[in-house]
Amino acid sequence: MPRKLSGAMHRTAQIRRLRLEGTSWDGIAASLGLSRWSIIERGRRIGARSPIRELASPDDRSRDPLPAGHPAAGDVITGGTSLENTPYPLPVFPR
Repeated sequence: MPRKLSGAMHRTAQIRRLRLEGTSWDGIAASLGLSRWSIIERGRRIGARSPIRELASPDDRSRDPLPAGHPAAGDVITGGTSLENTPYPLPVFPR
């Protein structure tokens, strides 16, 4: 009996491609019209991981520590999370 081909193979390739391009799980789910958790689970099964981020070179180590909420420090902590690019509430620092 021939195997029934669904869009699963196409979706698998699309999930891998989008993830390598750096698309978030939410973005992939929206583009495929599926739930976020089903996309995450499928991505884990097929080994679709986000690309490795380039590490920033260390700054001048002789400078004083940055205060809490400073954009340079906050971006390192929140990068790749749902809080990425959201400003720290107080105090406000110019970018």
